[in-house]
Amino acid sequence: MATAKVLFAALISLIALQHALVNATFASRMKCTWGYDNCQIGDDSVQLILNKWSGAAIQGYGEFLYGYIDMRIKLVPGNSAAVVTTYYTSSEWTSKETDTHDEIDFEFLGNVTSDGSDFYYTLHTNIFVNGVGNREEQFRMSWYNPTSDYHNYTIFWNPYMVVWSVDGNAIRVFRNYEDQGIPFPKYKPQRVYSSIWNADDWACQGGAVKTNWTYMPFVANYLNYIENVCPYTGPNSVVVCNDPSNWYFNAQYKQLTADQLKNMNDIRSKYLVYNYCTDTKRFNGNFPPECSKPQY
Repeated sequence: MATAKVLFAALISLIALQHALVNATFASRMKCTWGYDNCQIGDDSVQLILNKWSGAAIQGYGEFLYGYIDMRIKLVPGNSAAVVTTYYTSSEWTSKETDTHDEIDFEFLGNVTSDGSDFYYTLHTNIFVNGVGNREEQFRMSWYNPTSDYHNYTIFWNPYMVVWSVDGNAIRVFRNYEDQGIPFPKYKPQRVYSSIWNADDWACQGGAVKTNWTYMPFVANYLNYIENVCPYTGPNSVVVCNDPSNWYFNAQYKQLTADQLKNMNDIRSKYLVYNYCTDTKRFNGNFPPECSKPQY
């Protein structure tokens, strides 16, 4: 299997890559925040466990504005119906009533099998800006088996775009059209989170299939945490991290390469099963403004 370096070298320059690898491990960057008995952090590995009594979660120690986050995940095998494993970045919530947080999501929705039958995992992506999400895209995870081995999942965020990638292949892009009145995450620092939890009210076939607790414990495994980010240390970091001298402002990170675009379009043409920008019933034809803009 290709190493993590090879998988993301196309997106990150050699200098940035070398910097990313310095002292970046789960043990040095993460802590358990929920379900402590079900949360196990090794040097550069994590196990998150769901049973009938609790799920588990981790979060990063530090906040950042822009950068690159990558980890290898092996999802829950077998009957994982209604088990949700998440990996995302988010700014702090203030309150539900005055929510203005930003968030970039990977969510992995389990199913009754993951062995190549018709019941595949669903990869759910979303982005929130100023507390508003509703920008879901979902993929049928049938171009690889996410439970038999580890796979790289990457969030790349810079002032031009957000890119979601699987094994080095971009699957989604959200571009910055802030100058046209479309909100983009730019000023709120975020941190990394991951969790496993039971969502049998909605996650598997619309809530029709419930979690089968006879298969517990449900275990998600993680390896090789990598980050190359602009650390947030206080209000002045907004200025520092938006300085064009930062590596992620480089012209090569303004858009996907031709090869990256070709690979992404191939994945999307075969495995994209839901796109909010084509859901006419949901929006009654009044789509969010970014839906009329090219994203890549």
